[in-house]
Amino acid sequence: QVQLVESGGGLVQAGGSLRLSCAASGRTSFNDYTMGWFRRAPGKEREFVAAINWSGTNERYADSVKGRFTISTDNARNMVYLQMNSLKPEDTAVYYCATRFRLLDFRYWGQGTQVTVSA
Repeated sequence: QVQLVESGGGLVQAGGSLRLSCAASGRTSFNDYTMGWFRRAPGKEREFVAAINWSGTNERYADSVKGRFTISTDNARNMVYLQMNSLKPEDTAVYYCATRFRLLDFRYWGQGTQVTVSA
């Protein structure tokens, strides 16, 4: 069974940076998997933040984070990262790591990590 465990959330002032980590396990290889980050802000629906294929050759970002966030993978360690710079109060949310096999839906989710950006 695929397992995803996020870490790295916390409280930061506006303009600051955080790096979220996601440890993936349960597969011999994640080569056919796409890794994603999503977030859910208080009172809002869950939204897409960023995604990357396991080889790291194809990245996508939500318009709201483009130019500020960077998603990356470390294949040797089965890790996925989300580097978040120039954070804004509206980035406050629970951030979730997720993965999907090829073009299927994102089926596997982590437990989430809280990111709070103070003004």
